[in-house]
Amino acid sequence: MTPNNWDAPELAPYLDEPPQLASGSTGKNGRLALRYERRDDRSILASGERNAPLLVQKALYCDEGMPGLPVVFIISNSGGILQGDRYHIRVEVGPHACGHLTTQAATKIHEMDANHAAQTQEIVLEEGSYFEFIPDQVIPFRHSRFLTHTNIQIDPTATLFYAETLVGGRKFYQEGEIFQFDLFSSTVRAARLDGAELFVEKFLIEPFSQSVQQRGVMQDFDVFGNVLLLTPQKVVDDLMPQLVPEYNLQTMLASGGSRLPNNAGILFKVLGNSTEAVIKRIREFWGLARLAVTGYQVPPAFPWR
Repeated sequence: MTPNNWDAPELAPYLDEPPQLASGSTGKNGRLALRYERRDDRSILASGERNAPLLVQKALYCDEGMPGLPVVFIISNSGGILQGDRYHIRVEVGPHACGHLTTQAATKIHEMDANHAAQTQEIVLEEGSYFEFIPDQVIPFRHSRFLTHTNIQIDPTATLFYAETLVGGRKFYQEGEIFQFDLFSSTVRAARLDGAELFVEKFLIEPFSQSVQQRGVMQDFDVFGNVLLLTPQKVVDDLMPQLVPEYNLQTMLASGGSRLPNNAGILFKVLGNSTEAVIKRIREFWGLARLAVTGYQVPPAFPWR
């Protein structure tokens, strides 16, 4: 994917160059290219290319529920996303391989006074593969501008569990900083390996143009979980009856699932006032999905997560 995909109309006010390093220059052009492959009775990280500030180390087999699952952590040596950053992540999962990708910590999008930050993600799942992409939460600071495009290509027999968790801001910073970023734009496009389009989902948040703290949008919630489970139709049919919609003002948690078009899978959304509560609900859905697809359990969460 080329930087031309970042020429979205919502970026028009934020194209001025930073007075420091130029956008996308050395140190601001992070790249990862990973490929998981099947080897005998387990999967491995077969290849990995990296360009700082995005880094990865070797795969770990630390998932007690699924011992043959290679777990890879994305590491940033920049302390967060800065104005002018351009990130590109590509992940391929070979036939009948599996993998898990996450981040070392929450992704912080720092305050900006020029330009914007942008990210592209490409995920390719081949026949019979299984992949979990569950990064930690994203926290946009005051006046940050961030755009992310995710392109998914998936075989009908493969499964992808993809989760985004967006926090409204630094809730406990000074007197509180919720929905004070300039722009957050996220687009996910999914297609089959032959190019047949499955769906496109885009959400665009510009709090200073239109408040998101209103009925029908976020209202009194400030954490948003967005999960895509792309999987064969039998798994969808098995899981949908288990996804009971919830809207609870006592616990300040709402969640629900729906079928994606073109028999692509399930869209699951969570709203909450606590990052921990939203992540817990996503984890519950993750547990149902992994068990249905692989027969393996999701292990208990680490105490520090």
